[in-house]
Amino acid sequence: MNWLSNPKQGEAKKLIAILADTSRRERAAQDLIRLGADAVPSLIEALQTQDLSLLPVYQQILARIPAASPELTKALKSAHPIIRGRAAEVFAISKDRNAIPVLVEALHGEFFTVRARAATALANIGDARVLPELLPLLKDNEDEVRIAACSAVGKFRDPSTFDELANVTLDDTKIEVRQAALKALGDSHDPAAIPFLMEALRDSFWWFEREQSVRDLLTAIQNMGTPVVEPLIEALGDREGTVRKFAAMVLGNLGDVRAMEELGMAVYDLHHEVSQAAALALARFGAPAIDLLAEALIHPEATVREHAILGLAQIRDARVVPFLIEMLHDPDPNVKQQAILSLAQFGDARAIQPLQEVASDRTNREIAALAKEAIEKLRR
Repeated sequence: MNWLSNPKQGEAKKLIAILADTSRRERAAQDLIRLGADAVPSLIEALQTQDLSLLPVYQQILARIPAASPELTKALKSAHPIIRGRAAEVFAISKDRNAIPVLVEALHGEFFTVRARAATALANIGDARVLPELLPLLKDNEDEVRIAACSAVGKFRDPSTFDELANVTLDDTKIEVRQAALKALGDSHDPAAIPFLMEALRDSFWWFEREQSVRDLLTAIQNMGTPVVEPLIEALGDREGTVRKFAAMVLGNLGDVRAMEELGMAVYDLHHEVSQAAALALARFGAPAIDLLAEALIHPEATVREHAILGLAQIRDARVVPFLIEMLHDPDPNVKQQAILSLAQFGDARAIQPLQEVASDRTNREIAALAKEAIEKLRR
């Protein structure tokens, strides 16, 4: 046995066993690093552990031993697939450029877990010359590989790759892979990615019965910042109501004043979700949006008036209260109800007397009861 002919390898095995003791781990790790090449065979053997809490410990130690690179290279070529993948992860930590050729070779191997981990390692090393080798993995048969490839390609933030990432975003059969490609585009923070993100926004695959997916998409678009404002304003005129709604939501979050007038017009959208989203988006601009929302209070469509009230109520400005009080006289019960709820939320004593008048009118007992509740809330 090797440890009989090389006592240092026997010492390495003992030190590896000590790593399980968290109180002695740091000292044992330092001793293994000092052993250098003599510790490497035992550490590589330890990579097949089933204790996943210890695996990162072994990998971190190997990454700090320069002499480990040749043995890790051998392992990546010929060891059991589990060790191959874990060896690739060591190179992802060490960022050893000498490992690039063997990692590129691993991209074409038969084991999909190794292909995925090799892609991640190459991205971490960061040599853009490997991009042509990574791009074919975007079409790999295995989901895990395509996901890893999206993340790897995305790390280079190279606009020349955006079109291929966009193809994955729009065409891959697995939502998890699409999400990885989307994240790669969004994390680039490059305006060149915006047209592809906007194309995804217009793809119903992203938002039809996929609440979490569309949240990821909107975050990616929003993270583009100022350059995406104009495309989003254009999207307020899209023929699909859902696209208009999401465009309004993101514009409200961005808070760019260029969007105010267009959002003001979107409040009148007869697609009710768009109207509401636009009103709430305007409210995020605060006091400068009061006049735009107040103008919508006289619109003939009741839902538009209701949404305008909803938006105004989000603006904590005393000038809003008279508008809300005036809407207590609206002929539509839903609008009147929203005005009552908004006044109760606002907490301004000026609303008490007008609400008492509504409460005393028993024409609509539900409205009267709601007004009484609002008065009680305001008097607390």
